[in-house]
Amino acid sequence: MNELVTDKSLRGRASACVRPCVEPTIVLNVLIACEESQAECSAFRALGHNAYSCDVQRCRKGGNPDWHICGDVTPYLEGRTEFVTQSGKYCSVPQWDLIIAHPPCTYLTRMSAAKMYGNPDFHIYCSGRDNFINWDRYNRLLQGRNFFFRCLYADAPYVAVENPIPLKIAQLPRPSFFACPSWYGVKYTKKTLYWVKNLPPLMPTIECPNPKPYVRCSRGKYRSRTFPQLAQAIALQWSQAIIEDMTK
Repeated sequence: MNELVTDKSLRGRASACVRPCVEPTIVLNVLIACEESQAECSAFRALGHNAYSCDVQRCRKGGNPDWHICGDVTPYLEGRTEFVTQSGKYCSVPQWDLIIAHPPCTYLTRMSAAKMYGNPDFHIYCSGRDNFINWDRYNRLLQGRNFFFRCLYADAPYVAVENPIPLKIAQLPRPSFFACPSWYGVKYTKKTLYWVKNLPPLMPTIECPNPKPYVRCSRGKYRSRTFPQLAQAIALQWSQAIIEDMTK
């Protein structure tokens, strides 16, 4: 894992810029797990890569069903490379070069603390202190934690898992770094953590001055979507890094 990148160290590197988009010398097979918005899938496709999104939900209106796998992503995290897209098209790739996962964070995120510790009916000792918690939510947290690790140890040479700041009792490993959409010209802040394998930290490109917290929408489905500007930075920076690594 990379070391956690701090705000101070990132400001010092904020002038770093990515190279302009060119036709890829190597076409990557990319799986975006737990994505129905296709923001990142479309960004990789725009760069010429063979990217697919996968989610138990159908891709959102306006998405491309040819690029979406509708169903449980677990078999693909474990190495499955043959599938039928939402449109009914059969596809097969030699292997997944990059898997980016967005596991559900409903019970893992620190924002759920009020519900976790409200109406306590169970006691655990964690992080050096007694915790009185809601048993049902804690059981769901454990399920979410298990899926998080399935994503983290996905069968691909390059892996990234995205989630917000977790509850301490989830006991997730230390993140590799964090990113914020305001670093890419978006007028909102939304601190997002990344756990990665063989990938570099995301570098800021165009920082938005005086951004506002992204708290306007109450529905988690929309709060969790990746801003297009951040998706473009992910696709460009990580595809370039992987291709450079492959051609060393």
